[in-house]
Amino acid sequence: MMEWQVFCYALSQNDGTEWRQRIQSEAEHFVDVSAMTSDNIAKLINQDKIQILINLNGYTKGARNEIFAMQPAPIQVSYMGFPGTTGAAYIDYLVTDEFVSPSSYAHIYSEKLVHLPHCYFVNDYKQKNRDCLTPVCPHKRSDYGLPEDKFIFACFNQLYKMDPEIFDTWCNILKRVPNSALWLLRFPAAGETRVRAYAAARGVRSDQIVFTDVAMKNEHIRRSALADLFLDTPLCNAHTTGTDILWAGLPMITLPLEKMATRVAGSLCVATGLGEEMIVSSMKKYEDRAVELALNPVKLQALTNKLKEVRMTCPLFDTARWVRNLERAYYKMWNLYCSSRHPEPFKVVEDDNESPFDR
Repeated sequence: MMEWQVFCYALSQNDGTEWRQRIQSEAEHFVDVSAMTSDNIAKLINQDKIQILINLNGYTKGARNEIFAMQPAPIQVSYMGFPGTTGAAYIDYLVTDEFVSPSSYAHIYSEKLVHLPHCYFVNDYKQKNRDCLTPVCPHKRSDYGLPEDKFIFACFNQLYKMDPEIFDTWCNILKRVPNSALWLLRFPAAGETRVRAYAAARGVRSDQIVFTDVAMKNEHIRRSALADLFLDTPLCNAHTTGTDILWAGLPMITLPLEKMATRVAGSLCVATGLGEEMIVSSMKKYEDRAVELALNPVKLQALTNKLKEVRMTCPLFDTARWVRNLERAYYKMWNLYCSSRHPEPFKVVEDDNESPFDR
């Protein structure tokens, strides 16, 4: 039986957050390397005889990709932090899934694609946020200045993810559903004035745009259920936000394009088993689906009920199942390496004979 040992190398200083404390206390090996130079970090990783090194940053804030460029481990993998290819020859694999990174798009990735059987995007809601499933929402629309008598569309993505095409589509939706409003976040607050002006210039009434402040995680998830339908941003989807709102039982509409960052929300939806009802194939269908659901409360309620019913059983929120499949992927990577084979793309299957995870 293969025994996994996990080493966590923290590139950032301790910020005192709950997640930092949990990782630090629960990981078998936790090393704060934030004060070390990149070459010394690479030496340490090599001395620790790490076999599979995971890059959780990619090209995001705090990244130290030069560590990976020194190739301190025989297998180097990109996962989660950066939704796209690194374009780096020193990264062997990208852990993803068939929906997010279809094999037909493999040519746009420098890494070999490792397809997990369901959504690649891990979450911990079943363990950490189960209290959000209570049928009684402690929040009211009036707590956030939301109209009680309107259909509420929502998008909680950062404002930079919007582009003129999607906002024009939202304006069309609001005009086709007059008794509706769009709930956005001051994320950042500086964008509110410009967004309101843009909407007004396109004939949207001022009372149809509602902004609220960003909330803490648990409140954010709980209050999401006050909305009726989530409208995703195609150019850069709801990723963590997408899992938040689906866990809250709020259906979404998403339009996947080609790049990885444009397909994550679709993968989340597929992993609930309700992808066909939430994924569309064109901007016209996006607009029409939103209007249809807003004007057909019975159909929307049926979708909402189904989403709420599958949260405890669907692959999207089954963390233990995701862990087993990731271990299957690591085992396959290591087996290829030990067989003196070059990295190659592969699909993880939930079969202990074909894709073992514990030996």
